[in-house]
Amino acid sequence: MPAKYIFLDMNAYFASVEQQLRPELRGRPVCVVPLEADTTFCIAASYEARFYQVKTGTRVREARRRAPGLVVVKARPRVYVEVHQRILEAVGRVLPVEEVLSIDEMRFALMKNEQPRARQLALELKEAIRREVGPWLRASVGIAPNRYLAKVATELEKPDGLVEIRKEDLPRALWPLSLRDLYGVGRRMEARLHRHGVYTVRQLTSLSCATMRRIWGGVVGERLWRSLRGEDLPPVPTRRRSVGHSHVLPPELRTPAGARKTLVRLLHKAAARLRRKGYWTRHLTVYVIRQDGPTWTAKTWLEPTQDTRRLLNALTGLYDKNPPADPFKVGLVLEHLLPERDTSPPLWPEARRGYQLSHVLDEINSLYGPDTVYFASMHGLEYAGEDRIAFGEIPHLEAARKPQPRRHWPGR
Repeated sequence: MPAKYIFLDMNAYFASVEQQLRPELRGRPVCVVPLEADTTFCIAASYEARFYQVKTGTRVREARRRAPGLVVVKARPRVYVEVHQRILEAVGRVLPVEEVLSIDEMRFALMKNEQPRARQLALELKEAIRREVGPWLRASVGIAPNRYLAKVATELEKPDGLVEIRKEDLPRALWPLSLRDLYGVGRRMEARLHRHGVYTVRQLTSLSCATMRRIWGGVVGERLWRSLRGEDLPPVPTRRRSVGHSHVLPPELRTPAGARKTLVRLLHKAAARLRRKGYWTRHLTVYVIRQDGPTWTAKTWLEPTQDTRRLLNALTGLYDKNPPADPFKVGLVLEHLLPERDTSPPLWPEARRGYQLSHVLDEINSLYGPDTVYFASMHGLEYAGEDRIAFGEIPHLEAARKPQPRRHWPGR
C-alpha cells in the first residue's frame, strides 16, 4: 500500500523558537517557563537540556540542579503563534495542509500522483522550514499509509527525523516503540494493558482484534487494531465535552484576591472560546490548588448559557462564599456542553441582551485584537491576561485547523 499521509512534528518547539530568535541560546540547555519563579515547571526544554534529563514538567529548581548553565526563559506565546503561522505559510508552498493538530503538529494528505514522491516531498517540507523560518526549527516527519501511523512514525526518530512506515513492514516497524509512544495509550491505559500482561508494542500487536476490543471496552480497540495494521480508516467525528483554562499564579497574585482576579480573566477566555467553538454550557467547576492544604473546589449547575455575564455571576458567587487561602494554581471548567444547533437563543429580554452583547464583544475583539473590549471586572489584570498556549489550542488561529482546498503549485 502506498504512503498516503505525511505528519510533521516540530521538535522542542517553544525552546527551538527561542534558540532561533536568540542566537546566544543556541547550543545551550534552555528551559521555557510560564513565569519567572523556581517553584514553577518547564513547559518546554531544548534537546541540550534533555541531555540532562530536563523535560516538560520538571520543576525549575530541579532543572537548574540537573543542567549546569541552564538558561530559563519566560514563554512568549504570541511569538510562538506568529512563528507557527510562518511555518504554515512555508510548508503550504510545498503541500497544502490537511489539518493543523496543534501548534507544533500538522498533517498532509497526498494525492495519488504525489504518493510515489512522498519521501522527497517530506524532505522539501523540512527544507522549506529551515530556509524560510530558520535552521534551528527542526521537525520529525512521519510517512505512512494512514493518519495514525504517520503520527506514530514521528516518534521513531527524534530530533530532525524522517521515517516511513510501509504496510509490508508492519508490525515489526513498530516494535522499537514503547506503549506510551502510541497515540491513545496514556498512563491509565498502559496500566490496564499491564494488567492484561501486555508490556511491549510487540506483545500488543500480537493480540487479536477481539481481545483489543475487550481491553478498550469497544470499537476504539478495534480501530486501533486495524490502524496498527495499516488500514486507512475514516476519522471519527468528535464532540467536545468541556472547555477549561488553568493558570499557575505568580508570587504577587498568590492571595485570595489575586486568585479571584485570575479566575475572572480565565472565565472571560473560556466563555469566548465556548462561543467560538459553537457550544453552550450547563455546568461550572472552579478549583484552586493550594500551597499548603487540600485543593479547593466549587461547582454549580446552570441553565444552558454562553453569556459571559451569567458565567461571571456564577463564578463570583461560588468563590466569594469561602475564598481559599494560600492559592498556588487556579482553574475552571465549563462542562456538560450542548452544540449550538441543539439550543435556541434565550427568550427573556434581559437574557437575550446578555447573549447578544457577548457575541458583539467577540466580533469587536476578532477585528481589533483580543481584549480590545471587555467587562470592567477584568480591568487591571495585565499579568493574568497574558496568553498561554496549550499544545492543542492555538490562540486566534482556529481557522488554520480547517482543511485547505487542494491547489496546484508551480513546479510540481
